[in-house]
Amino acid sequence: MTYVPTIPDWFMTRKAAQVTAFFALKAGGAINILKATKLIYLADRLSMERKDFPVVGDVYVSMPFGPVNSYTYSHMQGVAANRQDEWLEFISPRYGNTLRLAQTLSPDELDELSRGDVKVLEDTWEKFKDIDQLDLAQWTHDFCPEWKNPNGSSIPIELATIFDALDKDDPVDRANELQAERALISSYRAA
Repeated sequence: MTYVPTIPDWFMTRKAAQVTAFFALKAGGAINILKATKLIYLADRLSMERKDFPVVGDVYVSMPFGPVNSYTYSHMQGVAANRQDEWLEFISPRYGNTLRLAQTLSPDELDELSRGDVKVLEDTWEKFKDIDQLDLAQWTHDFCPEWKNPNGSSIPIELATIFDALDKDDPVDRANELQAERALISSYRAA
């Protein structure tokens, strides 16, 4: 039986799709799913380092090929139980190991992304664009201490663990602030 996650109200599917589309645009309209997964995680991590909050925001897990944004990955796989339409507006269903743009887009049409988000995404792309997906996965094993080998499964990565790996003061407080923001978004969307 395939696990089908229900995407929580606080998760911004459309923004996750636009971040994926940003990297697909940079790669010429299509991108390897493993490379996209690593770039998105690394962009969230860089944003947390610079601004104390991620670009996408997600539940993070250690998987065999490195850290993963769990709900974003569910959309990439086409197994999210809800809001898949928001994803498919920007990203076509997975074809083999490739994610393709669902339509011709320009960066200006990625309206969920702030200038600060785009700066983080640009910096992430510039740093890692020439590294293939397997080398990038290995890079996350070597340089993201929050990743732990899940031995073929997955292990949650707590927000506080990421902040701690980034040498942030009060990592638990920072994580609690993000959780409070998520609760606020959920209550707003439920109203």
